[in-house]
Amino acid sequence: MSEEKIETKKVEKDPERVAIVKKIAEFERLGKWSVDVEEDPPTIPLKPDQVDYLNKKLINKFLTYVITRKAWKFIKNLVETKQMIIKDIVGMENYYALADKGCMITCNHFNPFDNFCIHYAIMPDLFKRHKSLWIVIREGNYTNFPGFYGLLFRHCHTLPLSQNFSTMKKFREAINVLLNRGEKILIYPEQAMWWNYRKPRPMVNGAYRFAAECSTPILPMFITMNDSELIGSDGFPIQEYTLHILPAIYPDENKTIKENAEDMKNKNYEAWKKVYEEFYGIPLTYTTETAAN
Repeated sequence: MSEEKIETKKVEKDPERVAIVKKIAEFERLGKWSVDVEEDPPTIPLKPDQVDYLNKKLINKFLTYVITRKAWKFIKNLVETKQMIIKDIVGMENYYALADKGCMITCNHFNPFDNFCIHYAIMPDLFKRHKSLWIVIREGNYTNFPGFYGLLFRHCHTLPLSQNFSTMKKFREAINVLLNRGEKILIYPEQAMWWNYRKPRPMVNGAYRFAAECSTPILPMFITMNDSELIGSDGFPIQEYTLHILPAIYPDENKTIKENAEDMKNKNYEAWKKVYEEFYGIPLTYTTETAAN
């Protein structure tokens, strides 16, 4: 009997993705931590009358209900088809400790779908409590993103930032209302998305200032990754995610808002750093050549 040769079709690595990986390495060297490495949609200024942060209008309530359910089915399909692999969820007890309270959730930002990992972990509980996971997003994603993802950005409990002062006033008012009624708000303190970047990056103050102003805690989360045996359409291994939900960080009533924001930011970074070093078994170091290191 002759032996049959089974040929495995190799998927070439996407040149654009290869270029992004090189750009990330360059940005780390330069300490450009919060600068995007990918081409985002143009930012169109968001005016106050163009956004209904709290879904007060009936049409927005309806669209949010429909799109949120479609998004949940989309997320479950990603997991079932192994387009997104969630290997483990660690520390759910830290989430449950704040289940009935409002808080700012922080997470490292390395993939357009990384928030889906958080949705997958906590949405079943939020559905039972008639709550939602609200997400702070960039202005351009809300005003100028097409197709299905555009619907997600506009009608899936999103809170777009804006360069318009009046719009940002509405944004801050909405943050305060949501936190006071016990909602969970996800914000990316690293600001920019760096594709499959595994290290925690230095953070900006926004999330921590919001939490300090509203006297609410930060719930830090950090996603670690392993290469799976599956290769994606871009030629790179699909990542296996482990979501680490860490103990909450509370503001100190004896400190100013500015002091609390800085203190909580530093504690958040140290918590992420500890997870990184314990999970990967290596010290956290950067190639940065500037004072940012």
